[in-house]
Amino acid sequence: MSDKTTTPKQLLHLVFGGELTSLDGVEFRDLEDLDIVGIYPNYGEAYAAWKAAAQRTVDNAMMRYFVVHMHRLLEPDEQHAKASS
Repeated sequence: MSDKTTTPKQLLHLVFGGELTSLDGVEFRDLEDLDIVGIYPNYGEAYAAWKAAAQRTVDNAMMRYFVVHMHRLLEPDEQHAKASS
């Protein structure tokens, strides 16, 4: 029996948001005013950060936060291989 613990693979996620120009699209009013919440090692932590940021700005209907799956951008061949299987 091994005492080694396996560390889960990092699946980086970026959480960011900003005020939109319209409720119908994803164009930001001011790119210099984007709120970069942070980069997280897994979706669960990113989701918690997204939810907290979204709740802080609930009174502004034009404010939106997003979770970007950075690991999919960093390793596109891996995602393509899984889709082909």
